[in-house]
Amino acid sequence: MDKKILLGLMLLAPSALVLADGVGIDKVYHPYVTPLERELEFRLLTYPLSDGNSNQLYRLGYGQTFSERWFGELYLIGQQMPDNNLELFAYEGEVLLQLTEQGEYAADYGLLFEMERRAEDAIWETRAALLVEHAWGRAVVTANLSLINEFGDDIENELETAGAFQMRYRYSLAWEPALELYLTQVSQGVGPVMMGDVKTGIAKRLHWELGVIAGMNDKTADSTLRGLVEYEF
Repeated sequence: MDKKILLGLMLLAPSALVLADGVGIDKVYHPYVTPLERELEFRLLTYPLSDGNSNQLYRLGYGQTFSERWFGELYLIGQQMPDNNLELFAYEGEVLLQLTEQGEYAADYGLLFEMERRAEDAIWETRAALLVEHAWGRAVVTANLSLINEFGDDIENELETAGAFQMRYRYSLAWEPALELYLTQVSQGVGPVMMGDVKTGIAKRLHWELGVIAGMNDKTADSTLRGLVEYEF
């Protein structure tokens, strides 16, 4: 895929990817697999509700590569309830396939597959996403274009789409400012994110992300805080 096609995807996204249900704000995935990597990951997502409370989701995961191009991860997802009790909300598994070598083509490509099951009501959600990334010097643009299917006994099966986009500047290893855009049927948000890496040893690092996503419509919270910490070893 050349630059014209990549730019076309970015320009068409706002009209083509506003069909998916759910919050939609999470993180932007990159299409790369590091051989022999293991990872512990923690994510936080919090946003205010109309009743004055806030919704807080926590995600704890363990992942590792099992070939040069495949990476898998398992998650437990918890939700902070209004009475401050933390309850198990869902289980999730994901697999990432790196399709191309970095720098082999004008853009780098990967595929992401996810399956999530809610803990109490047995609602399932599957997701398949095309991951695209292109660099211009220190500037990097990443797009996640997703097809989502939610199904279960108490809901109507639907095939939906979603988009997550990131433009970041590689200022240094420890500091990379970015701008992210999320588009779903319900949620539309954009906002700044800061991220970076801290080396902790040979082939070991701590990766962090912290961002505030502002809602772009009346169905999205005015501000959503997202945080992420990954320890790769």
